[in-house]
Amino acid sequence: MSEQKQTGESEPKRRGVGRPAGSAKSAGGHSQSLVRGLSILEGLAAAPEGLALSEVAEGVELAPSTAHRLLQALHHQGFITQDVESGLWKIDVKTFRIGNSFLEARDFVATARPFLRQLTAATGETANLGIRDNGMVVYLAQSESRQMMRMITRLGSRAPLHASGVGKALLAWMPPEEFERIMSGRHLESETPNTLTDLDRLREQLVAVREQGYAIDREEHAIGLNCVAATLHDESGLPLAAISVSGPVARIDDARLPELAETVAATAREITARIGGKLPSQPPR
Repeated sequence: MSEQKQTGESEPKRRGVGRPAGSAKSAGGHSQSLVRGLSILEGLAAAPEGLALSEVAEGVELAPSTAHRLLQALHHQGFITQDVESGLWKIDVKTFRIGNSFLEARDFVATARPFLRQLTAATGETANLGIRDNGMVVYLAQSESRQMMRMITRLGSRAPLHASGVGKALLAWMPPEEFERIMSGRHLESETPNTLTDLDRLREQLVAVREQGYAIDREEHAIGLNCVAATLHDESGLPLAAISVSGPVARIDDARLPELAETVAATAREITARIGGKLPSQPPR
C-alpha cells in the first residue's frame, strides 16, 4: 500500500531521481523500512549539498511524515546529520566511514602492485596477487618475469583453491565454518598427478601452511611450474588476498624454495601492515 498523509488522502506517486530501480513493494521479504532508509541514504549521498525534507520525501515517494520518521532514525544512529541553519539533511561521518571501508578494501590491489614489482626484481620470477571467489582463486594483478621461460597468468583467470599456492594460502587462514562450507561436499579435481584431492590431506597441509607462514604448490596446478604464496590479512586477521612467486621447476627447485618462501612471506607481512591489516596470533576457530 502507498503511504498516506495524516489527513488520510493518498499522496500522488512520483518517480524521484534518488529512488533505486524497483520499489519497496517489490522488496520481497526485506523490511520496507530498511529499503526506504537505504534509499534515503542513496539520495543524500548523491546530493552532498544536502536535501530538504520535501526533497527527500519526493525522492523516495513517501509522505513527508514517513520520510521524517526515517530521517530521525538514521540521524539517531549517526548516519546522517541536519544543518542547524538551513535545515538540510546530509550524510554524516558514520556513512562516510562505511563507504570508505569499501574503498580501502579494494585499494589493496593498487597498494600491492609495487610490492609485486619488487618481488619480480628480487627473484627474477613472475609475482601474482589473487583473491578467493567461492571455491576458486581469481588473479587480479601480476608482475611478469623477463625470463624467456616464465609463468604468465591472464588477469581474471581462475585456479582451484586446493590446487594453487595462492588458494592454499587463503584456505589456511579461513574460519573453519567457512572452510567447511566451501570445501565439504566438493569434489577436489586433479589438475595434475600432484594435486591434493583428499580433503583430510589438504587439511593437514594447511596446518603446515599456518605454522610456516607460506604455501607451496609443487606442480599441483601445472606440470613444470612451482609456486610459493603467502596471505594478506585484513584488519580482523582474516585472509583478504594472497601473493605468490611462480616459475619453472628448473629455476624454482627444492633448494631455492626456502629462500623464496622467506621473501614472499616477508613481503606479504609488509603489504598487510601497509593496508592496515593484522597478522593473526592464532589459527582460525
